[in-house]
Amino acid sequence: MTDGIFIGASVDGKPQTLELKRANRHGLIAGATGTGKTVTLQGIIEGFSANGVPCFVADVKGDLSGLAMAGSPTAKTHATFAERANAIGDENWAYADNPVQFWDLFGEQGHPIRTTISEMGPLLLSRLMDLNEVQEGVLTIAFHVADKEGLLLIDLDDLQAMLTECAGRADELTVTYGNVSKQSIGATQRSLLQLRTQGAENFFGEPALEMNDFIGVDDKGRGIVNILAADKLMASPKLYATFLLWLMSELFEHLPEIGDPNKPVLCFFFDEAHLLFDEAPKALLEKIEQFVRLIRSKGVGVYFITQNPIDVPDTVAGQLGNRVQHALRAFTPRDQAAVRSAAETFRANPGVDVATIITELKVGEALVSLLQADGAPTPVERTLIKPPASRVGPITPAERKVMIETDAVGAKYDTLVDRESAEELLAAKTQEASAAAAEAKATTEADKAAAAQAKLDAKAAKEAERARIADQREADRQQREADREAANSPWTKMASSATRAASSSIGRQVANEIGKQVFGTKSRRSSSSGGLVGTVLRGVLGGLFRG
Repeated sequence: MTDGIFIGASVDGKPQTLELKRANRHGLIAGATGTGKTVTLQGIIEGFSANGVPCFVADVKGDLSGLAMAGSPTAKTHATFAERANAIGDENWAYADNPVQFWDLFGEQGHPIRTTISEMGPLLLSRLMDLNEVQEGVLTIAFHVADKEGLLLIDLDDLQAMLTECAGRADELTVTYGNVSKQSIGATQRSLLQLRTQGAENFFGEPALEMNDFIGVDDKGRGIVNILAADKLMASPKLYATFLLWLMSELFEHLPEIGDPNKPVLCFFFDEAHLLFDEAPKALLEKIEQFVRLIRSKGVGVYFITQNPIDVPDTVAGQLGNRVQHALRAFTPRDQAAVRSAAETFRANPGVDVATIITELKVGEALVSLLQADGAPTPVERTLIKPPASRVGPITPAERKVMIETDAVGAKYDTLVDRESAEELLAAKTQEASAAAAEAKATTEADKAAAAQAKLDAKAAKEAERARIADQREADRQQREADREAANSPWTKMASSATRAASSSIGRQVANEIGKQVFGTKSRRSSSSGGLVGTVLRGVLGGLFRG
């Protein structure tokens, strides 16, 4: 371990060293395509790792994966590198590998990196999705309700379900928290859809990344080099911005304030930074500016690698103390403006005409100005950059696979864990409500059916009673008719006359007999009385017999 990282030597043999104590003052590596930026970047990362400083770099082109493997004497670049090492007097130069961990938000070229919706929080999500104040307020309410009701927000499905729940309870929530507009919820859901289409569902989930696995050293005390596969990621700027916003926020939260340590806790490298700034949403630009300004006191150094120094916004560029400028091509007015800008930002050196030399630099040469131990920048020097010890260029898929399977992380993050969270709980709640509604509806339908059946049964009974009464009446009528017909028949009349005659004869006989017994023998008076009584008795008895 040394006090600095050897960058290279000036034309007069003066060593150019990046002071570890000033490495958290950030830096810039710029230059046109093919001028040696990647080689410079590899050498600086190797120096940090050798001094026990963990690094993070987004590998946009895929060639930084070579950091995992030692260079080879059979490589095409070997002769050039060996010659350069001799030219700068680097007697300790030798091929070596670095402890590398590969990461990939899509889980294809490295371990997946995930976080949860809850850890991201409503503020970062709102800024990322460019929500207005009303929409941000609604999103905050959704987070608050989820926290209050014990609903975990882990992935995008959970947040989508929670927003739908809030839309369904808009009237209730408006009374408690203020206006919850369904239109605002709809706009937020559309923004979530944009994230989803860029692959954000791969980023939100569990297990979430632990910073201790990101910031560490190997068993030899070398800093872990975390390489994020970003070739595919750069095609999804929203997702890339989401990841960077989260990572920077996590570093702010995770790392304590330590001022200026003897060496950085972590060094952060933004390769192809022009792609980042061209596509970055306003929220990310603001976060990067804040990150660069404030993260220094937490021991983190931030380095931007880009083709043109004016690609980096002035608010960020002003914070970059260590500078390595490779050749620029002044073919366009913009290129010429970049040359002037670079010449003006370096600390002047009477022996170096920056504006002229910057267009004449060879591959592997750069104009270098680094912060000294006292914090002042060194005068700019034309410098031959130290060759890297690791492989220049990408490793093979087979080599990458071995590195992924044998690193310290192992399979810790490789399997997605889908535990019960807001989506499942709200779905179960909806299902229960649907079942209860269906049961209530079934009960109501059964009651209605029973009432209808009872009504039909009553009507049928009433109709049956009416039919019975009608039948009885008809039977009675028919009986009366039969009786009348029987009464009017000749045989009935003859029988009736005979009966009346017989009845009259019997009555007279009985009456005469009673008269004899009561009044004795006939006399005129008794005969008269007896005749009268006999007449009466004959009438009565005749009626009885007829009856």
